[in-house]
Amino acid sequence: MNEMLVKENIKIENLIYEIREKQVMLDSDLAKLYEIETRRINEAVKRHISR
Repeated sequence: MNEMLVKENIKIENLIYEIREKQVMLDSDLAKLYEIETRRINEAVKRHISR
């Protein structure tokens, strides 16, 4: 079974939550994955809100 791993052996699957029957990730967890600041994730979301 292929498991997606992040640096420090964190499973991405453990960072995905289900809220109101939708799978979501926290912006802070995404920022850690991409090694950027949380505010950069939020800026990108605001720029591409239609996606």
